[in-house]
Amino acid sequence: MGMHSHEAKGSRLVLVIILNVVITVAQIVGGVISGSLALLSDALHNFSDVSALTISHVARTISRKKATRRGTFGYKRAEIIAALFNSSVLVGIGIYLIYESFVRFYAPQHINSEWVIVLGLLGVVVNGGSIWLLEAEAEGNMNIKSAYLHLLGDTLTSAAVVAGGVAMHFWQTYWVDPLVSIIIAIYLIYASLSLIMESTAVLMEFAPSHIDLEEIAGAVAAEPDIKNIHHIHIWRLNDKEVYLQAHIDFSRNLTLEETTRRLEKLESMLRERFGITHAVLQPEYMKNDDKGVIYDKGE
Repeated sequence: MGMHSHEAKGSRLVLVIILNVVITVAQIVGGVISGSLALLSDALHNFSDVSALTISHVARTISRKKATRRGTFGYKRAEIIAALFNSSVLVGIGIYLIYESFVRFYAPQHINSEWVIVLGLLGVVVNGGSIWLLEAEAEGNMNIKSAYLHLLGDTLTSAAVVAGGVAMHFWQTYWVDPLVSIIIAIYLIYASLSLIMESTAVLMEFAPSHIDLEEIAGAVAAEPDIKNIHHIHIWRLNDKEVYLQAHIDFSRNLTLEETTRRLEKLESMLRERFGITHAVLQPEYMKNDDKGVIYDKGE
């Protein structure tokens, strides 16, 4: 069943990519004909969707590749790298749009508003449909979430483009066009920064924000025959998998069989209480080493 649902999700992503290619081409042509920067910036958004969705699709495919002797973790980080790349590109696009908009403010141009209204509405319909197709899987997946954020931003920006087109049609307020562009750009940058921070935290091997190292140390030390836990390293491999490695100081010289049982018990406790999917625990007895919870030799 799992495989079929993955295939269904993959085909949904491909459909969304095709829809966004169509809207991008239509809006670029319309933007050039009408002279609307807002329409061109919406097209640029949609183009960023196409690249974001394509990268997401490729990353998702790569991330399913099996682990190898060299790539012992597999390719699970591919989606995180894709999320970082997508969100960084969006910030760049946003900055460029703000610059272009200010240029337009000083030299407003005549714009054919009918094109803006029609193609803006087409953008709302296509992006709204794309969101509906991807909504279920954006939850709990940073990569798909980055693509989903693009689409959500685009639906809002297309709506803003339509509003701007209506204003220009009835009142000839052509300065509305660069204003809409700036609003689109600011939203883009804002939406992308949190994703940049989150994906960077994963790549920097930061512990997930919801996990408290001191709480883990206390829970482990409360188990029988355990003196302390030290040299803890916690990191996320991707959205779902959290790894922990640590040294466990035992207060008694247990047999290897007993030690194994205690470690198994610790592993299941760490999984249930703290959501740690994979733990590597090194048992120690009377070892003279640094007992700090975090260990860093430095250079």
